[in-house]
Amino acid sequence: MANRLKEPLDTYLLRVLCLLLSERSVSRTAIRMNQSQPAISAALKKLREILDDALLVREKGGMVPTERALELLPHARSALVEIDKLTQEPASFDAASSKQQFRVGAPDYMAPLFTAIAVARFHREAPQAQLSLQVMGPDYDFEDALAQGELDIVIGNWPEPPERMHLARLLDDDIVCLVSSDNPLAKKGLSKEDYLEAGHIVPMRYSLSQRGVIESRLASLREKRREVIAVQSFSLAPYLLQKTNLIFTTSEHFARFYADQLGLTILPSPIDYPQMRFYQLWHDRTHHSPAHRWLRKLFSDAGRDVHGARQQQPKSDG
Repeated sequence: MANRLKEPLDTYLLRVLCLLLSERSVSRTAIRMNQSQPAISAALKKLREILDDALLVREKGGMVPTERALELLPHARSALVEIDKLTQEPASFDAASSKQQFRVGAPDYMAPLFTAIAVARFHREAPQAQLSLQVMGPDYDFEDALAQGELDIVIGNWPEPPERMHLARLLDDDIVCLVSSDNPLAKKGLSKEDYLEAGHIVPMRYSLSQRGVIESRLASLREKRREVIAVQSFSLAPYLLQKTNLIFTTSEHFARFYADQLGLTILPSPIDYPQMRFYQLWHDRTHHSPAHRWLRKLFSDAGRDVHGARQQQPKSDG
């Protein structure tokens, strides 16, 4: 068979290929890349033509990669790493004129005040750049995403952060209890016995490999709270407190935002929880990048701004 001239793979198609094989879904890949589904479908069609392989085939449980696709994946990822090295910016970085895209992964319980301050700073200092904020689920491999360039920074509060990553502290936050203002405990106050006997709204774990601060502390005390409602989204929990006697245990900055918005009451926790410590993680591949140093400093400054704003507010209710 005569060799046919084929269109070369560009960086965009390589990124689509890697994400498609990782997500095994056109729709999820479209969301991750902030593209439309037809655009990703067209890219998949072009990839199939160039690589002369189906790449993804439909099975009973969804889409699965072909054997050829699995062989290509590590080479595609390596190629992207090399391309990133070639296209890294020079020793200086001008945020005001940059059109670079930055990708950040974070849990959805990050304090809204922190996110708002960080986004405002980003838009003010780099008005032409793009910031993509991605909520991470429990099965998301953020270490691989950082290593492969799918994310530039991950914000988290794992009690034992990965040793292979660079780390910088952003914010320390007290743990408090959020309740409806109609809850009798809002006026009575919250004892340890009240806390353990009451019904609780609890978030589903966002890391399959690690317990959160609250679960770890309760386990160390050999105490157990009565978990009544489990939610996948932290931001949904405050709305479920209204007209109930349930309790939601969370960070104070997060609780303060929703207490102000929904007229809820914040109570000190009767359990001596350690503070939640939020930090940013990044991979060695971006450690010396001027652009990413600028972004990391922006987040660090936002954390200090949140702390300063909190110092000027009255302490928690109760």
